[in-house]
Amino acid sequence: MLDKPFPDLEAWVAFFCQANIPVLRHTEHRLAELCANANKSNARVISSVILHDPLMTLRVLAYIEAKRNKNRDTDITTIERALMMIGMEPFFRDFQELPLIEDQLKPHPRALLGLLKTINRARKAAQWARDWAIYRHDLDVDEVVVATLLYDFTEILMWCFAPNLALQFAEKQQADRTLRSVDLQAEVFNQPLYQIKLALAHTWRLPELLTTLMDPSNANHPRAKNVKLAVDLARHSANGWDDAALPDDYTAIGELLHLSEEAVMRRLGRDKPEAITGTAATDNQPQ
Repeated sequence: MLDKPFPDLEAWVAFFCQANIPVLRHTEHRLAELCANANKSNARVISSVILHDPLMTLRVLAYIEAKRNKNRDTDITTIERALMMIGMEPFFRDFQELPLIEDQLKPHPRALLGLLKTINRARKAAQWARDWAIYRHDLDVDEVVVATLLYDFTEILMWCFAPNLALQFAEKQQADRTLRSVDLQAEVFNQPLYQIKLALAHTWRLPELLTTLMDPSNANHPRAKNVKLAVDLARHSANGWDDAALPDDYTAIGELLHLSEEAVMRRLGRDKPEAITGTAATDNQPQ
């Protein structure tokens, strides 16, 4: 566990590249159940379990890139395709006895809570991104979902391996929400997290398409904007639905989907006080 930040980007990348990345206990349990009934399992069922856990998703993508055949010149950009490429038997063989997040953070209960909230935020963002990608008739919705789920994976890694630093960052951000996240990250971690993310994505040879969608500098591209707006909405709404940044989010989402603000609110379930969802689909399709 790290109590002090590394001095530069290279040191952070070197550390995470040798780290044994943990997964959620629930993920391990569900995969064990599927392994015990492997004859009833398929890539779609298994991928739905993996996509509930950003760090397991990251492990699978890094694994298949590390095993890349010299003759394969196409990137594997979704978990279902990765599983079909790996094969069911090799997958269950090579993804056993993984380290568990809950065990790793047992001495740090506040950090575990922060991590679980961050993962839940990533899941919500992925749900919204999926809904909008379907609405936009995206050519591959699953790519958008994976990129959204992994967008903040360095923040999750910090909760796992530098819990005290992650708590320090969260407390400072909570104390003054006017602070820019990138500036606060540079202060606490000696490096903006997006730079660590992109450097790790390059080192782990994650698919270029996913890296492009996770790069905030590409947010003007419609697919990357779909990802970024879902991430922003999940982050801001986690502060409460009265967060000052949300009106701008609604406007940007409306521009992406060619919907009025009222239609955006309906799509988010905000016209129903008891419901906050990312799946309502009652608006007309864009022309």
